[in-house]
Order: sequence, then C-alpha cells, then structure tokens
Amino acid sequence: MNGETKAERRAALERVRSYYDEELAGLIAHVEEAIDRYRAGEIDVHAVDEVIHRYSKAARKLWSFCWRGGGSHFVWVSQILDHKDSELKLASWWEQAAPRR
Repeated sequence: MNGETKAERRAALERVRSYYDEELAGLIAHVEEAIDRYRAGEIDVHAVDEVIHRYSKAARKLWSFCWRGGGSHFVWVSQILDHKDSELKLASWWEQAAPRR
C-alpha cells in the first residue's frame, strides 16, 4: 500500500468503476450504430465486423487502464480522472483502437 486509507481506496474504486461503465457504454454505442446502419442497408456485414473488432480492441485497452492493478492502482487512475477535465486530456479509447492505415 502507498499510504492510502481503505476508505480512499474504496472511493477510488467507485470512481474508476463509474468511469469504466460510462466509457464502455460509449464504446457499445458505436456497435449499436453499426448494427442499425447494417439493418438499414447502409453498410455491409464486413463493415460491422470491423466495428466489432475495433470495439473489442478499445474495450481491452479501457479494461487494462482501469483494472490492471489493485487498490493503489485504482487511486492512481482516480487521480488521473480527477485531473483529466482540468489538465489532462485522456485519449478516446475508440480513437486508440483505430486501424492503422
């Protein structure tokens, strides 16, 4: 432990959990949109498959950022999230998973 109290680690875990849920919902929205466009005949099955692959890659990156450590890791992530609006701009998980051309 790095000096955080149990309450601080618990609060950090809740902050990270909330962020994870919000970001994951945003990634799922990309898949929903692709499926809607497929059903409307705007894109083909291969385009949907590409979106699903990109979703999977983005979700893995998000998971790794949020959950790869224990209590102290949650505190570290929570601190990053607390500063993201004022100082740091976290990259979009969707953009990070974009295919390289």
